[in-house]
Amino acid sequence: MDCSHVFEFKFNKLIVVFALFSAFLFTKVNAFAQVDTAKVVHDSVVVAEPHAAAAAHGEEKFEPTKVIMEHIADSHMWHLWGHTSLPLPVILYTPNGLELFSSAHFHHGEEDYKGAHHTYRLVEDKVKIVGADGKIDEAISASVIDFSITKNVAAMFVAIFVILSIFISVANAYKKTVGKAPKGLQSLVEPIIIFVRDDIAKPNIGHKYAKFMPYLLTTFFFIWINNLLGLVPIFPGGANVTGNIALTFVMALGTLIIVNINGNKYYWKHIFMPDVPWWLYPIMIPVELIGIISKPFALMIRLFANITAGHIIVLSLISLIFIFETLAIAPVSVAFVLFMDVLELLVAFLQAFIFTLLTALFIGMAVEEHH
Repeated sequence: MDCSHVFEFKFNKLIVVFALFSAFLFTKVNAFAQVDTAKVVHDSVVVAEPHAAAAAHGEEKFEPTKVIMEHIADSHMWHLWGHTSLPLPVILYTPNGLELFSSAHFHHGEEDYKGAHHTYRLVEDKVKIVGADGKIDEAISASVIDFSITKNVAAMFVAIFVILSIFISVANAYKKTVGKAPKGLQSLVEPIIIFVRDDIAKPNIGHKYAKFMPYLLTTFFFIWINNLLGLVPIFPGGANVTGNIALTFVMALGTLIIVNINGNKYYWKHIFMPDVPWWLYPIMIPVELIGIISKPFALMIRLFANITAGHIIVLSLISLIFIFETLAIAPVSVAFVLFMDVLELLVAFLQAFIFTLLTALFIGMAVEEHH
């Protein structure tokens, strides 16, 4: 291949990369712009209000806080493009029995749905029961247990499918290439697994590391894949899964249970009979007991806060275009969004690494032999 062909090949690759990146930024800004507020066109504001009632009241003011919170919060619908959303199943256990229906019946929260047992209304993405007087019955609504498959739950299923697809494929490849060097997807996944084993599990847990490797690998890849999918602005990405405190709570709870179930006698002796004078026990024992809870609590808050903060910063930078109501600031805003997206790729890996590292550290402290 001569130099001209090499240059043409590299130039074509550059065009493809630039086109993909431009499409990525466009979908990110476009997804954010699909709100019933102002749209900026040629340095002027064109009001887009689909509802006649909103048009009657004139131009609505852009509220960045409301729009950003809607994008990072969980939802009973998964936004696709424009005003098109994917309805998700609503599963409710009410005092009168189980109720199952599609969130499409709410028509984006504009209508009530009369089910088999009650009439339901979507209020701030929460399903409430409507009484006979047409008002929300808070007493009955509080007794409803919501098992709905929301956007975050559906996104978790997507992440699980991706993880299973990767590891089942890699496992089958290893069976076919016994004794041979890894290739393809194997060569990508194997260094990461070795990294978790040699740089996280072994140094912090010691010779008992193998017992906890399945949990550590699952934790690492689950957080990492969900973080990466959260950076994709189009379906099936865009969900703020690891920025949901309920998810981080459950993951931290799993670490709490595993640490304390596997704690040896020296671990519990350090908590209830620490190596201090006996008269300090009334102070040290409560401190050690608080430490049992504070460790996983720190895991929960750290993951939740860092991922949520990243989403808020990116959305805030995009909202500058609509706040200043001019396209003149668009290049600056998009440049900062590009920088933050690249930084978020690092944060996506870093948060998975930190959560897994601290989990291994806490497990190592619980199973450490007395010297």
